[in-house]
Amino acid sequence: MYSDVSIAGDPLELPHLLPPVPQHPHSVAEFAGLARSIAADRAQWAPQVRYDATTRWYARLRTGPGYEVWLLSWLPGQGSGLHDHGLSSGVLTVLDGTLHERALTARGETRRTLTPGHQRVFAPGYVHDVVNESLDGAVSLHVYFPGLTEMTPYACTPGARTPAQA
Repeated sequence: MYSDVSIAGDPLELPHLLPPVPQHPHSVAEFAGLARSIAADRAQWAPQVRYDATTRWYARLRTGPGYEVWLLSWLPGQGSGLHDHGLSSGVLTVLDGTLHERALTARGETRRTLTPGHQRVFAPGYVHDVVNESLDGAVSLHVYFPGLTEMTPYACTPGARTPAQA
């Protein structure tokens, strides 16, 4: 008489037949490195860039266990509005052009000019606004961990850090 074990083999040995569980970055430095490695592969992301005159254009480039990578394009004057990323941490990397960031922290407002290669790393609760104030298009890469499920908009008045009313 044949048993399942004699026909199919030991079920505890099955994992060797399965594809390996994909690994994901485990530190801020590794997520920043992931963003830099994707940024360095221009042939991968550049053909996917699109510009939309009515809104920022975006596309999800990649997902992994618990994270996702987004490509965004910005025409002159386009911005994100003041927002946070819910429970997600993230890495913003500028690929082309120039973006301007305004961040609200416990120490007040900070403004930065971000050019190709600049990275901004942020934790949950980070409130910022990103705008293309230049005369040329811009492209950025965004890695979120865990994947982005919510963005809270905030009133864009000076000194505001309260969620905007829906």
